[in-house]
Amino acid sequence: MGLIRVVITRILEDVAAALAVLAALAMLTAQGGRFSDTLDIATHFAVVFIVVAIAAAVFAALTPPTRLRRFTLGMAALAICLAGLLILPEVFRKTGHAAEGETASLQQIKLIQINSWSGRNQTMAETADWIVAQDPDIIVVEEASRRFQRALESRGAYHRTCDPDDHCEVIIYSKVAPISAGLPRVSEGSFFPATRATFAAPGGDFTVIGAHYTWPIPAGPQQQQSLRLTTMAQLYDRERLIIAGDFNSTPWSFTLRRQDEALGLIRRNQAMLSWPAMAFSRWNIHMPLPFLAIDHVYAGSDWVTVSAERGPPLGSDHFPVVVTLALPPAD
Repeated sequence: MGLIRVVITRILEDVAAALAVLAALAMLTAQGGRFSDTLDIATHFAVVFIVVAIAAAVFAALTPPTRLRRFTLGMAALAICLAGLLILPEVFRKTGHAAEGETASLQQIKLIQINSWSGRNQTMAETADWIVAQDPDIIVVEEASRRFQRALESRGAYHRTCDPDDHCEVIIYSKVAPISAGLPRVSEGSFFPATRATFAAPGGDFTVIGAHYTWPIPAGPQQQQSLRLTTMAQLYDRERLIIAGDFNSTPWSFTLRRQDEALGLIRRNQAMLSWPAMAFSRWNIHMPLPFLAIDHVYAGSDWVTVSAERGPPLGSDHFPVVVTLALPPAD
């Protein structure tokens, strides 16, 4: 028994030290995202490495008080602090929420942002039922397969806006018909699936843009897509502009921070983990909890946030994001 205990202790010490060093090095690398898009890739996994660091500290606490344990706990603490430097600004960021009771008399719209997961979603009917039950004014959908379109359009009378050039991969559904639609032609940045609809409202029209970015790996293409979006945004009244989509980019990344600043809009969902919502990938990998916050809704300064919530798992690998916004009375 004594030998077995020694072996188990040694394994715990080695595993704890390896996890702590891995987490610390990853989060130290992530700080380089301030000046390198390639190093910025590590920032997206800050939540994962906090969990890894905590696990290392727990394992180390089960071992005798040696120099190795002190080293492991130190590395775990360093990883948590470095990850905190990335995550805490998002936690304390203002999201334009109105004071309680302040929005009762204001014109409100409910918007649902959802990546339907194309043809891999096996519960399209249930997904469409849930969306219609929420009675949204606007729905922004990415990976909008024909099957999803048929399921939703058979259940609700929504106007449909999309760009046929990308086979309507991104669709804006709305209760009221838009007064104009179509994406402007801009030369900056790289193409990404998107669509645009402009609606009439008291005090002035407002525009909604739906977007779907590529993954952050490899570095470069996503940053070029962000440049294209921020260029588009400059063509509309940004005080009333709404942008929603699957950006495949987390709030603790420097890429999304730069986009937030360049857009000049307020991101209304805060530290909202939206992926994965279920088994994903061809190997049917399951995760107990989501660990990436990659679905976002922005709105200009004329809008106030009534609520911003994560919807339930529906059959996509993304959770839906439900945001209710309100406009002040027209002058």
